[in-house]
Amino acid sequence: MNKIFLIMQREFMTRVRKKSFIITTLLSPIFFAAIAILPSYLASLEVTEVRTVAVVDNTKQFIDVIPSTEYIKVTYVTDTPAEKVKENLNETGYYALLVIDSTSTPNQAAFTIYSQKQPAIDVMQHLENTLEKEIEARKLKTYNIDNLDKILADVKTSISIKSIKVSQTGEEKESNTLIAMAIAYIMSFLMYMMVLITGNQVMQGVIEEKTNRVVEVIISSVKPFQMMAGKIFGMASVSLLQILIWVVMTAALAGVGINIISSKMTTKPATEQMQAMAQADPQMAQVQEQATAVANSEGMSFLTALKNQNFPLLIGGFIFYFLFGYLLYAAMFAAVGSAVESITDTQQLTLPITLPLILAIIVMISGIKSPDGPLAFWFSLIPFTSPVIMLTRLPFGVPTWQLALSATLLVGTFILITWLAAKIYRVGILMYGKKYTWKEMIKWISYRG
Repeated sequence: MNKIFLIMQREFMTRVRKKSFIITTLLSPIFFAAIAILPSYLASLEVTEVRTVAVVDNTKQFIDVIPSTEYIKVTYVTDTPAEKVKENLNETGYYALLVIDSTSTPNQAAFTIYSQKQPAIDVMQHLENTLEKEIEARKLKTYNIDNLDKILADVKTSISIKSIKVSQTGEEKESNTLIAMAIAYIMSFLMYMMVLITGNQVMQGVIEEKTNRVVEVIISSVKPFQMMAGKIFGMASVSLLQILIWVVMTAALAGVGINIISSKMTTKPATEQMQAMAQADPQMAQVQEQATAVANSEGMSFLTALKNQNFPLLIGGFIFYFLFGYLLYAAMFAAVGSAVESITDTQQLTLPITLPLILAIIVMISGIKSPDGPLAFWFSLIPFTSPVIMLTRLPFGVPTWQLALSATLLVGTFILITWLAAKIYRVGILMYGKKYTWKEMIKWISYRG
């Protein structure tokens, strides 16, 4: 046991001291947070460039319909044909030209925009939304319904169904299906990536030591099983340290983010646009205020549901399934690494190992949609796929007996596979000059001595 610990300590210290480990460990949570937040933040930034859109209305029915905004100016051209404006688009300084032509359909027209480059999405949305609302309003007026605007405002409804999880003890907690789905996806995919990456690192480490003949020196002092176990547990301790740092940093970043969002939701003042709307049309302003109140309520409900997640169970489950899932696959990767002399020789041998992980990712999509379905249930019990699929089901709630059975099968399979992999490892680690197949490697299991 002492020799296993020494090899484990060497493997741990060698990897932890690397600059790549320190940089990856510290920057990964910030990187993932940036990926999640930056796109939304950048999308919310307004374009401050002023762009002028010329409009030639050949129908004479949409004059002054499209309003200008702070950064999108609309100019109606009535004294110049569309063809001439289009030819001199660059000289006139127009960003784009919108041409409106008649069609055979009442209250409908053909809209075509010309520009020297692809029009920006905000320009297209402004033009399309304004024209859609105008045409809809004209169609509604043909029905001659009195107080139509008031009726439309009254019937406009927005609902939000609150989800409450009731425990076996009768305790009620607010939940959110989207949060559970997001957590399930992130945990499952992260598990898949980490098991695959760390397993390959173990295999590469074994191949390097075998190629450099370092293993021949080490094997004179320790048994092959002790060497394999030390290497696997050393990598496991490195990964667990990395996960612990990630959990702490992610919790800190998430806590700060939630507090900032909560404070903004509770103290959000009325905007100038809302105040202007209230003066121009009190009825529409009231509808807008109701919609804003519903949105704020949904946002607070979302944060409450996020806080109500059983994070100790989720984190504990992730660590357990990562640890034993990694140990299970690392033993197989180590066995493959001992049988080859270069990375190029591992492709065919690693395919049977990676297939269950790939299958687990495919089943994960079904598991997120139906976490209690038969497909997700059985794959969460199979040890080769349970590290991924059980984490898919965990945020939705899993019966204790299923969790215990899955964990027991995983631990038992890990012990069996490690014992078999050790038999392959002890023979393969000293074999040189030949490419081996799984059929040949299985024969090594029966070798004695």
